[in-house]
Amino acid sequence: MSNYLKLHPADDVVIARSQILGGAVVDGLPVRGLIPPGHKIAVRAIDSGQPVRRYNQIIGFARRPIAAGEHVHTHNLDMGPDKGDFARDYAIGQDVKSAGARQTAQFMGIQRPDGRVATRNYIGVLSSVNCSATAARAIADHFSRQLHPQALADFPQVDGVVALTHGTGCGMDNEGLGMRLLERTLAGYATHANFWGVLVVGLGCETNQLNTWLAHSSLREGEQLRVFNIQDTGGTRQTVEKGIALIREMLPKANAVQRAPCSAEHITVGLQCGGSDGYSGISANPALGAAVDLLVAHGGTAILSETPEIYGAEHLLTRRAVKPEVAHKLIERIRWWEQYTASNGGEMNNNPSPGNKAGGLTTILEKSLGAVAKGGTGNLQAVYEYAERVSERGFVFMDTPGYDPVSATGQVAGGANLICFTTGRGSAYGCAPAPSLKLSTNSMLWKRQEEDMDINCGDIIDGCSSVTEMGQRIFELILKTASGESTKSERHGYGQNEFVPWQVGAVM
Repeated sequence: MSNYLKLHPADDVVIARSQILGGAVVDGLPVRGLIPPGHKIAVRAIDSGQPVRRYNQIIGFARRPIAAGEHVHTHNLDMGPDKGDFARDYAIGQDVKSAGARQTAQFMGIQRPDGRVATRNYIGVLSSVNCSATAARAIADHFSRQLHPQALADFPQVDGVVALTHGTGCGMDNEGLGMRLLERTLAGYATHANFWGVLVVGLGCETNQLNTWLAHSSLREGEQLRVFNIQDTGGTRQTVEKGIALIREMLPKANAVQRAPCSAEHITVGLQCGGSDGYSGISANPALGAAVDLLVAHGGTAILSETPEIYGAEHLLTRRAVKPEVAHKLIERIRWWEQYTASNGGEMNNNPSPGNKAGGLTTILEKSLGAVAKGGTGNLQAVYEYAERVSERGFVFMDTPGYDPVSATGQVAGGANLICFTTGRGSAYGCAPAPSLKLSTNSMLWKRQEEDMDINCGDIIDGCSSVTEMGQRIFELILKTASGESTKSERHGYGQNEFVPWQVGAVM
């Protein structure tokens, strides 16, 4: 097996499979200096200002002349003087494919009376505002299996009682974008199939008034949705006692569920990548994309998100848009992000984190080209704004930030009942009420952090598996997880602190 990966014949770089010492031969060229795993090596001389290609796509421009065999990274590659504002061929709809034969895999799901299908069965405690977070947490803690092992002993069909709290809900424009996003997010969780019932706890004087939220969200109180304020209930102690009593009323009915065979069309997967590295776009992301193609073939849905992390690769999605308006909505969201980051004194290339760069990713263009591989090869059916209810089946896109907890929170609010999360550096993450699968991009991470990872896609880099074979393994694991098999993040207790609604606008 060679010590490098060449992804396309027209590429200007190859990728180191493992650490390569200076003087070693790569693609017939002597290497100049030490090359870390996952990093790029130039295979030809590149003049200053010239584009550099990986995946046969532009990932940046040479900051200075780059010699053949030289390490290509932040010291000699960037977005260029125009910050990535070079022409992309959007070719709207050019790569749309006809639908293949429908497939019929099943999983053991929980069928709700209204026809929705759940992969988990929780009771949730949401806070309308940060001021009620402590009370909401105390209510859920009373039923915590970690704190009180016998708390739910009589209710084995209930996966848990979880508190999902946040840091906003007041000090904001009550008619602004930030409030609309928060209302939509809370409504998506309050009606999520993976919750049998939900309590929403407020303070009483906050901007995010519970009655206003109910009206804007077209929701009404009932036995599965209860809302109340600390100021009306009589203070923190009485609020906690009331919440505990209401959950005790819910538990017997929440426990009266059974799993039954359900079509895979009821699985909606949110696609995430965090702590990405130079292998992400070669192993875990395309393997997850292969699993997405299988899920879509069975009638299921996959949500690609993280708009700042498709920047520079959005043209690969517009080509797959089933309608021009779908492509134009995606492009409009890209333009919004350009303006939004500029108004906050930033730019889109601020995105790659120090960990991303240490793992071999240099620019947002390079990161994005690998990130879109999670979406497979199918048609792009729709584009949604943050936390909007996903109604189309198949492959869709939701506009979210690149920050994983915020992004996944929007996906779950939109209906995702499972998350698949690729990582090369070793992210720690879970997402109640939706189980989260962690996919390692490389075997070094798998060996170091196996207790957090659910599957090792590093086998692709090691030559032990193909992308197609790994995609099949991921798809089968999705079915098992949707059927109730616990993920490693669930066993660690992740999920409550990772609820992070997107906060935009002035804090007043």
